[in-house]
Amino acid sequence: MLDVPAPAPDGLPEGGLVGSPYHHFTREAWAELRADTPLTLTVDDLRKLRATNDPISIDEVVAIYLPLSRLLALYVAATQGLFKATQRFLGAGDGKVPYIIGVAGSVAVGKSTTARVLKALMSRWPNTPKVELVTTDGFLHPNRVLADQGLMERKGFPESFNGTALIQFLSDVKAGKRHVAAPVYSHLTYDVLPDARVEVDRPDILIVEGLNVLIPNRPARDGRDIPFVSDFFDFSVYLDADETLLEQWYVSRFMSLRETAFRDPLSYFGKYADVDAAEAEAIARGIWRRINLKNLVENVRPTRARASLVLRKGASHAIEQVALRKL
Repeated sequence: MLDVPAPAPDGLPEGGLVGSPYHHFTREAWAELRADTPLTLTVDDLRKLRATNDPISIDEVVAIYLPLSRLLALYVAATQGLFKATQRFLGAGDGKVPYIIGVAGSVAVGKSTTARVLKALMSRWPNTPKVELVTTDGFLHPNRVLADQGLMERKGFPESFNGTALIQFLSDVKAGKRHVAAPVYSHLTYDVLPDARVEVDRPDILIVEGLNVLIPNRPARDGRDIPFVSDFFDFSVYLDADETLLEQWYVSRFMSLRETAFRDPLSYFGKYADVDAAEAEAIARGIWRRINLKNLVENVRPTRARASLVLRKGASHAIEQVALRKL
């Protein structure tokens, strides 16, 4: 472990002269923390879990995700113990409050794969907890609303989400309510599905994955108390990488989708399926720089230092550095 006063690896959260609020690890040092945590995923499992153009290997699971699974098992047990002790102190009934984990980071950094791998690993813990996953894409305003408000070019920015609905959803889940519904987003049609819902029914653990899940709310003009999305998180993970790599991964994914999903008649991006490769790449870079990079710089990356854990990727998509917030 590389603790203060050793300098943080480039790009990871740093605390300046007052010292970093994080413990910093190389990939090798973090991997040693796996201890005897068993590997419960197969190569075939990983093939089903990874997102488009987001390679992940068994070595990555062993080096990065098994130590994280071990750490989360300790955190979840401690939180549940504290909750039970508080219930006894208050003389309250036996409620059930889920442990909520946020997963944040840029477009194309691999949030979806990370969230799915964590869900699969935690579902296989010896006590077989009930683990559910929700993405905040479902809480985007529908395209018709974004178009009416002139926000289609700011899709993914904080103002493009129905923050009230997301806060209400998390509040209901954290309160232990049954059958809490969340809207569903289609990356094929690039829109919220009007009649689709996913239900979260009192899980032991809920993973919430999205671009801006760590961003603070703007103060209400009427003085009302408005909670942050992250107020509901017990732990949060930020996936990090250099801007040049993120652009490269986004363009690569865009080019791959031209040969697959974009050819579906329902695809919102079908108009790009048959343009030549040079034009398609130019379009992808334009979208990245005009929308996704701007959102990253203005909104997403400034929340990195609020995360419990920062996983920084290198050129091969492998996680090379880890920063864990000190308790």
